[in-house]
Amino acid sequence: MADYRNMSIGELLSLTPPGWGGALLDGLVLSLQVAASGYLIGLVIGMAGAAGKISGGPVTRDLLSGYTTVIRAVPELVLILLVYFAAPDALNHLASAVGLGPLEISPFVAGVAVIALVQGAYATEVIRGAINAIPKGMHEAALAHGMAPFTILRRITLPLLLPGALPGLSNLWLIATKDTALLAVVGFTELTLASRQAAGSTRHYLLFLGAAGVLYLIVSLASNLLFKTLERRMDKGAHHG
Repeated sequence: MADYRNMSIGELLSLTPPGWGGALLDGLVLSLQVAASGYLIGLVIGMAGAAGKISGGPVTRDLLSGYTTVIRAVPELVLILLVYFAAPDALNHLASAVGLGPLEISPFVAGVAVIALVQGAYATEVIRGAINAIPKGMHEAALAHGMAPFTILRRITLPLLLPGALPGLSNLWLIATKDTALLAVVGFTELTLASRQAAGSTRHYLLFLGAAGVLYLIVSLASNLLFKTLERRMDKGAHHG
């Protein structure tokens, strides 16, 4: 067993055992995989939800309003526990009733599902607000000129939607990256749990929890830089248009 008390900071954070740097980076990669998967699925849900709230019938709008209200009201931790523990339990009762074997949901799938549901609820409102900010006269003029709905979406709605939606969508991405830390409660070895395991094994709590915080900060700064670059390009495109 390694003598962690006599190891230097460099040795403790080494990418190879007995250092824990590699485990932290592996946890970071898993965190980003869950966050990115849930975020992208959430964007698809958000676009569909925004379209339904704007153009759907009364029943569709009521259902979507219920979805966004409930998901935004329930804490993400509760949703993770429901998806990981309660949902499989209910499904197994149904499966046993029809003679099927037990079903399991992996922590990765549970994390992606919860982040997608949460991101979809918030993205619905962000995208709906951005669409409503587009002057209705532009759509009416496009229809008057005989543009097909897909052409209107590609040439008018999306170019005008994205500059208004990007600030909100960038905040949702940062929330998604931090929400992955909640998966530690179901044993998924993302960055937070990896740092806790390293700290518990070495008794260097400040070092490893601080390292996890620095990695989260780097992700946040890099994400902000990326989204600000996209916003500037969108603004230039809108002005040139």
